[in-house]
Amino acid sequence: MAGPALAYWLGTHGIRSTIVEQATTLRLGGQAVDLHGLGEIVAERMGILPRVRELLVPEKGLRYVDRDGRELATMPADLFTGDGSPVTELEIMKGDLTVILHELIAGQTDIVYGDRISALDETPDGVEVTFRSGAVRTYDLVVGADGIHSGVRALAFGPESGFVTHLGLHLGDCTVPDAGPLDDWFEMCNQPGRMLGCAPSGAAPRRRCWRSPPTGSTSTGATCRARSVAADTVVAGMGWRAPELLAAADADPEFHLDTVSQVHMDAWTTGRVALLGDAGYCGSPLTGMGTSLALVGAYVLAGELAREVALDAAPASDGARACDRGPASDGGGVDHTAAVRRYEEIMRPLVKAAHTLPPGGADGFLPRSRFMLRMRVLTARFMHHWPMKQLVARMLDRSEAIELPRYDAPVANAR
Repeated sequence: MAGPALAYWLGTHGIRSTIVEQATTLRLGGQAVDLHGLGEIVAERMGILPRVRELLVPEKGLRYVDRDGRELATMPADLFTGDGSPVTELEIMKGDLTVILHELIAGQTDIVYGDRISALDETPDGVEVTFRSGAVRTYDLVVGADGIHSGVRALAFGPESGFVTHLGLHLGDCTVPDAGPLDDWFEMCNQPGRMLGCAPSGAAPRRRCWRSPPTGSTSTGATCRARSVAADTVVAGMGWRAPELLAAADADPEFHLDTVSQVHMDAWTTGRVALLGDAGYCGSPLTGMGTSLALVGAYVLAGELAREVALDAAPASDGARACDRGPASDGGGVDHTAAVRRYEEIMRPLVKAAHTLPPGGADGFLPRSRFMLRMRVLTARFMHHWPMKQLVARMLDRSEAIELPRYDAPVANAR
């Protein structure tokens, strides 16, 4: 989502871009994602909120149940507002939001499918990019918006082990063809160190989470199904809908398994390479801010780049010129160092807030003991009432971490 969002904002300022996607077609899978706080403000400035509201997941909130399916506690979607809320009224399937964003950039952005960056070589003229297909092109700036396991980050900054911090949990997602009656609630069943959940959308992924994972960190499809079998030994015997969800995971070719991790970096830029979204500052699913960070980061990065280009660029004879100068470029690209530095300065406080885990952290999300499970249920019940509701709301709201800049007017003579 960060890539097309950045392409949209660059396009509004007359800056052309190219998206490189290693999948052969637009990828529409993934779980439900939240839009709240600053992410909602950026979506509003993009003009996509009406479309988002048309496609909202019909979810009333989170409902804890026991192994027999009996309700223990609920957290309605309107209980809290602001960034970091564990439940939100603005929830949309990731695939639907992807389509909305790609509709925005249709006709203004080049998209290369079925390829990926294999090498980066910074030169005085820009960044020479070598693709897996063998193509070589030169760009003014390369932005890695390719997720927590970013290939661009590995090429420009080094191995993943230096930046990705595992929080001790693993998460798997799959689709249940017929989820049955959920009454529009995300139902979650916990036992010490493990969890099963089922979301209310007919096409939504259903998740299962555990502390003792199978070997390996991430995989999708057939390879991941083999690990799914190993994970069955962790989740089996939980009661509730365990057999049904395990069977769905084993049958789903898009089943995805990964660590629950964060990305911590001292800098998101080096030379003419920058990182955006989860690639540079993933907060993990526990914070619920991944989509908002992607949209806000794209908005800020594009706005700062446009400001610098407007200051640095002489009027181009043909109006807006492409950032991609092709393999025959003779140089002259703008140095974006100042713009990406301002991007980091603006975003750093918000990212710091997004890395702050909810009360209890990983243990709060997936308690290790029955006593802590009972305490979490009691806390969920108390959250409905003053003063607990006000206290938790202040802890969760991160929308004031930064003042969102305004980049309203398209920049003349941008490139």
